[in-house]
Amino acid sequence: MIRIGLERVCAAPDPRLQGKRLALLANQASTDRHLVHGRDLIRQAYPGQLTCLFSPQHGFFSEKQDNMIESDHTIDAVSGLPVYSLYGETRRPFPSMFAGVDILLVDLIDVGTRVYTFIWTVIHCLEVAAEKGVQVIILDRPNPIGGHLVEGNVLRDTCRSFVGLHRIPMRHGLTVGELALLCNRELGIGADLDVVPVEGWRRNMLFPSTGLPWVFPSPNMPTFATALVYPGQVIWEGTNISEGRGTTMPFELFGAPFIDHRQLLDTVASVNLPGCLLRPLCFEPTSGKWMGQKCSGFQIHVTSADQFRPYRTSLVLLQAVLRLYPEHFRYKSPPYEYEYERLPMDLILGDSDLRQALEDGVHVDELERQWQMGLDDYQRRRQAVFLYD
Repeated sequence: MIRIGLERVCAAPDPRLQGKRLALLANQASTDRHLVHGRDLIRQAYPGQLTCLFSPQHGFFSEKQDNMIESDHTIDAVSGLPVYSLYGETRRPFPSMFAGVDILLVDLIDVGTRVYTFIWTVIHCLEVAAEKGVQVIILDRPNPIGGHLVEGNVLRDTCRSFVGLHRIPMRHGLTVGELALLCNRELGIGADLDVVPVEGWRRNMLFPSTGLPWVFPSPNMPTFATALVYPGQVIWEGTNISEGRGTTMPFELFGAPFIDHRQLLDTVASVNLPGCLLRPLCFEPTSGKWMGQKCSGFQIHVTSADQFRPYRTSLVLLQAVLRLYPEHFRYKSPPYEYEYERLPMDLILGDSDLRQALEDGVHVDELERQWQMGLDDYQRRRQAVFLYD
């Protein structure tokens, strides 16, 4: 049986936490297997010790829909504790927020993708905790899309942003705890960091094998199927192609009014896209890009999760759109995640040269060969922080 870090520290008193003033970085998805929230479990297991809460992007209840939609500091109605938003007036905790805190507990659901901002909120917390002498303990959870597969180019330092603060690929294959250990070591943060590992999880396990309930960590991550395609489909955020926001199947769907189903299928037919099928359809977003307009596009059906390569698949589709619809296709203009000058697509891809290569028609097979050396180096680096077989 799998037990997440939250369940482990609340099942029996943890001597590291006894008598300590605690803070918790979490959101509405931070529950145990019975859907009881972590702040309630911690208050029960360690009475009177929880002093405040922190929330990541989208707010404590994951109610904010899109990028750069901020959350205010507030008071939690259940516990009466202050909730400090780390996606509002600041993305990095103010040192004053850690006053009266001995240990910051972190219980966040990541989806295994570099651009998912929760992991970078954790890294900013590590930086401030190191300055203030606050210990950080990660209550680890499984990587829902597995810890055995990595994919994509490694982020270049010139493309560092809140959707990538360190040299990792798009699909990073680490848990939040492992990623925190990696960044704490390689960025020289020097925080007093510990991890409560997941009991019973193995690297090759995908989320359905864990037996845990899926609780959506952000508004447009409603299912495991969404998380599986997200490492590729997130690139549409940097374009005028709808990534399915404003529908019930964000990221599984993509399209635009100017796309022709047959043209696109014919263009990608010769490229190997394992583990998936592209099903033509039309959809009408109720918000976001192309709101109220009929979009021609596709649903990505994953037929083999272990063979599916989300980043490869979406890069091939992007390159086809670039080739077919130069008069209609547009990149999103700044701002994007509080970057006001650099092109959002460069930040998402993590490499402006990769964008140029896609525009120049360099085949995805060649692109993968070009970034393989960096990916091999990352594979070696990440093994140093493995907590799971």
